[in-house]
Amino acid sequence: MSDLFKDLKVVDAASFLAGPCAATILSDYGADVVKVEPLTGDRHRSIAAGHPADWSWQLTGRNKRSLAMDITTPQGYATLMRMLEQADVFLVNFSAANLTKYGLTWDELKARNPRLIFAQITAYGLQGPDAERRAFDITGFFCRSGIVDFAHDKGGMPSPPAGGVGDHTTAMTLFGGIMMALYKRDRTGEGSMVTTSLAATGTWANGLNLQATMAGVDGPRRRDAEGWSNPISNIYETRDNRFIMLGVQNAKRDWPTLARALKHPEWLEGEITRDIKVVFKNRFAVKEIVASAFKEMDAAEISARLDECGIVHALVAQTTEVIDDEQLIANGVIVPSDSGIEGVERTFATPFNLSDETQVRPQRAPEVGENSRSILDEFGFSGAEVDDLLNAGVIKQAD
Repeated sequence: MSDLFKDLKVVDAASFLAGPCAATILSDYGADVVKVEPLTGDRHRSIAAGHPADWSWQLTGRNKRSLAMDITTPQGYATLMRMLEQADVFLVNFSAANLTKYGLTWDELKARNPRLIFAQITAYGLQGPDAERRAFDITGFFCRSGIVDFAHDKGGMPSPPAGGVGDHTTAMTLFGGIMMALYKRDRTGEGSMVTTSLAATGTWANGLNLQATMAGVDGPRRRDAEGWSNPISNIYETRDNRFIMLGVQNAKRDWPTLARALKHPEWLEGEITRDIKVVFKNRFAVKEIVASAFKEMDAAEISARLDECGIVHALVAQTTEVIDDEQLIANGVIVPSDSGIEGVERTFATPFNLSDETQVRPQRAPEVGENSRSILDEFGFSGAEVDDLLNAGVIKQAD
């Protein structure tokens, strides 16, 4: 079990995915993460729509402890401030207006604890006309960044993105910022405010395509006019109704090899397929020819032939295949979980490793307020003070 962050006290008051996921990464390497949530629980708990496995909460809430507390009350706010005087990292996803409303601005926090790392995540940033606009990753990360603009072919509508993907990516951005702030604190003794947004991370993730647009190469508009035109970097359907993505980059070198792998060496003598120059000149017709060749074979045979000749490709994996992928399991991407909950016997590790550091084995995510009393005790609150908070309805202790 990792003790890399064993002395790190983290207060996670963010909701849903991106902010809490950054705290989960810290917990995976031994940080003591206190989840501060409303008395009714973080709304993220409802995302599994009543499924008994509570799969989403178990993924993001693992290795944490729960303090159910109403921080909007004077007593709750005072309690939180007292905790933050001792904390190393504090995560929220409030807007700029709510930071002011709840007395959680950086100026107020650093006055209490100059060494605090205040990690703030928003939808669109803390400045500008949309600073108060709400978003989830499907809107703020995927749509605002232009990623969804690429997810269509000629004449088709964009496809809705998979939820959570942008959140997990943004969590890695926030985690990286927290690490930078901790490094700075080690050198200077001073804390920092770390900020990112769904829109900022989505734009960075889409940077290659957006940089092309700045240079005058608007890929989505070209696709609107022509369709996806690259016949050797495309998705094709096989005879057994699977899909394979070709990823040929060295077109001149690999086109003859690809033709032979697909059992059509005669293409190399064909009028529109004899070399890569004419292939791209006749790219739409060639795409149909390649598509027909894929339909002549099952996915396993095509993949084996492409592997044999070194053509980069991938089977479009179904989610039921991903969760049992031997390669992912062998590399510790999919790991056992000690949740004790049926359906959550396995989960997904933080996607990086350090030599001589082993991630914490995933533990069951807490119930609402499961650890309220013990957490406050560790932060120096007396039994009488905790009782007062309980009796006033400021905190909740689960049975």
